[in-house]
Amino acid sequence: MGAVGGVDVELLFILGHRHFYESSPCAHSTYCSELSLSTVHLQQSDLEPRISHSLPDRIEMLHFRVSTILKESFEATLKRPFPAVYQKSWLPTRRRRCCCFSTVSCDARLVSSRLNVLHIASLRTAPCATPARLYCVKTEGAAVEPDEHVKKDGSGSEENEKRKGILPSLEDLLFYTVAEGQEKIPAHKFLTALKATGLRTGDPRLKECMDTLKDTLKKTADGVTLDRHLFKKCVQSNIVLLTQAFRKKFVIPDFQSFTSHIDELYENAKNLSGGQVADYIPQLAKFSPDLWAVSLCTVDGQRHTVGDTKVPFCLQSCVKPLKYAVAVNDHGTQYVHSFIGKEPSGLRFNKLFLNEDDKPHNPMVNAGAIVCTSLLKQNVSNAERFDYVMNFLKKMAGNEYVGFSNATFQSERESGDRNFAIGYYLKEKKCFPEGTDMTSVLDLYFQLCSIEVTCESASVMAATLANGGICPITGERVLTPEAVRNTLSLMHSCGMYDFSGQFAFHVGLPAKSGVSGGILLVVPNVMGIVCWSPPLDKLGNSVRGIQFCLDLVELFNFHNYDNLRHFAKKHDPRREGGDQRQHTYGPMDYESLQQELALKAPLWKKVSPTESNQDSLTTVVYRMDKVGE
Repeated sequence: MGAVGGVDVELLFILGHRHFYESSPCAHSTYCSELSLSTVHLQQSDLEPRISHSLPDRIEMLHFRVSTILKESFEATLKRPFPAVYQKSWLPTRRRRCCCFSTVSCDARLVSSRLNVLHIASLRTAPCATPARLYCVKTEGAAVEPDEHVKKDGSGSEENEKRKGILPSLEDLLFYTVAEGQEKIPAHKFLTALKATGLRTGDPRLKECMDTLKDTLKKTADGVTLDRHLFKKCVQSNIVLLTQAFRKKFVIPDFQSFTSHIDELYENAKNLSGGQVADYIPQLAKFSPDLWAVSLCTVDGQRHTVGDTKVPFCLQSCVKPLKYAVAVNDHGTQYVHSFIGKEPSGLRFNKLFLNEDDKPHNPMVNAGAIVCTSLLKQNVSNAERFDYVMNFLKKMAGNEYVGFSNATFQSERESGDRNFAIGYYLKEKKCFPEGTDMTSVLDLYFQLCSIEVTCESASVMAATLANGGICPITGERVLTPEAVRNTLSLMHSCGMYDFSGQFAFHVGLPAKSGVSGGILLVVPNVMGIVCWSPPLDKLGNSVRGIQFCLDLVELFNFHNYDNLRHFAKKHDPRREGGDQRQHTYGPMDYESLQQELALKAPLWKKVSPTESNQDSLTTVVYRMDKVGE
């Protein structure tokens, strides 16, 4: 170390350093690593008057001077905080006359209740060409915006204006994207571009934006166009969602291309003419066999519909996984499965048969669904229980249409002998919770089967399952992840009646079908799809719906095992551009599967409706008898 005027500078540094250590031991380690000796600048003129004093006196005076400077600098109010993300200081690029911590590595609250970072101003140095601005972050509460501390500083505000001019806002970028060089844009052009991303103008998340747009257009001269200022005013409330949409950051980035393929699959299945409409329930027999609809909703709320998607139909057995999800959501897996099993039965869905523990095999067969109904909102009236489930389903549907068909309910109850027989059998085997009124449970069971939806609202329910229990168009958590996982597992193994194994093999996705012609299909983490067409095959599944599902996984890599390594790839709509590769197998069609079933040893013989399940899981009911019996 050198000396100034006979005084050892190292000694001065040690004295000041000791003062800081004694006042703040916690910050000492960081201070030692970052503080260089060049930060202590004592000019010779400062020391000359004290050279004549004795060494102890000089040490005392110098200790006082250095410690005073450090104390005053330590307690100085910082002018501007640094954003909380990095907590690093900004040092001038020229001569470093300042001292600060480049990284906060200890609990700064122990240093001072007011400051986090030591900020020592330059001592008697020549001013830098550019004034140094140091940044720090408050450890408690939200970080203060940097602009708030430089409003009085002319140069700071000037820099901010320049920065704003260089970096346009998200609203500006969105305007330029839609305007395509024009100074004004027609409102319908923005709405058309919005629909191309998959978002709807009626999306609950965009309500504020759409309301502002409507009010703004009323105040414009022509009632049609928006300039940049008005456009920014309209979109600013939903700018994050809109930016994601227009930057193709949703789960299906090329949504128009994807939906064009969906339309093609719809048209292919529309040409099928097989199957028969369910006729043992009078209300179901009234539906035209030509009705055919497909609706989808992604986990980001992208929507697409084609066909008769606004025609209401009853959920029938499609409600079984939904009420099971509600039961698990309310009571947990262990409680629910103390009454119901998890295994496929290997038998007809309406058999009077229990497993070896005297429990229904699973909640997707009639016996399990009846027991599951008894677990919903126990010890209250049927009216309250029904309203409770309806409200749950409405939340799953994003508050879209969920209704009730009283005529179907009456028909179900009047012709439900088979289900009454199952109910009494369950009562005899003590399958219900203690104190359960079996007839009341059956009434609620028929009511839930008679809940009405449209293809559009049901697709949001399926998307809620695909999204882990959070409704994609409202953002509300409706079901627990545990309930969703269990529901999808059982839909995959037991959801398609006696076609469940074939469906799991060829389609590889969780699904549930109903006698009204609906199929609830879930592509986990991607979307929910609902197909509806009344004509059913001999197993009780929609003919067109099954074909659509087979074609869907033939084209896209939605099958659970399509993404194995070294497997020939299909279209991946989750990637921009699709990533299409050659298939390794030929097309899969519904007719070939039916021929495969026809070659099996069992024959299907028609039986009377009184022997069948009146809950309605098949259009025409069949009994399986072995050849030769």
